[in-house]
Amino acid sequence: MRDGLILIPFAGMFVLTFVVWVHMFQVRIAGLRDSGEEPQTRADLDRLVPRGVNSSSNFQNLFELPVVFYACVLALLVTNQIDSLHVVCAFGFFGFRIAHSVIHCTYNRVMHRFSVYAIASLFLWVMVFRLAFNALFG
Repeated sequence: MRDGLILIPFAGMFVLTFVVWVHMFQVRIAGLRDSGEEPQTRADLDRLVPRGVNSSSNFQNLFELPVVFYACVLALLVTNQIDSLHVVCAFGFFGFRIAHSVIHCTYNRVMHRFSVYAIASLFLWVMVFRLAFNALFG
């Protein structure tokens, strides 16, 4: 298996973060323009965006578990431990994080968002525990 395949979801997460960042600013600028207000706090700014759109929270969320993903992929590359299961898990994590962001930045149904978050997390934890197991016992 080509180790480079795991770099597709790795780089894809950076692109996803950029897309959410752009969306966050588009929504905020539109809210500012439509309201004519000049917010003084983040809470004021968040109040101006359409109800349910939560791209700001999603952007913050992309600096939580995805950081573990980045570290895990880099560790797998450095230790030459990438196999097909790691690649499948990386693509699974990436795909479900896309779904999570789409839900979070649009209609934001909590149970839908939580379900895809949980599935993405399972893919990630499989990667992390396999890496840790190989480091400890490999």
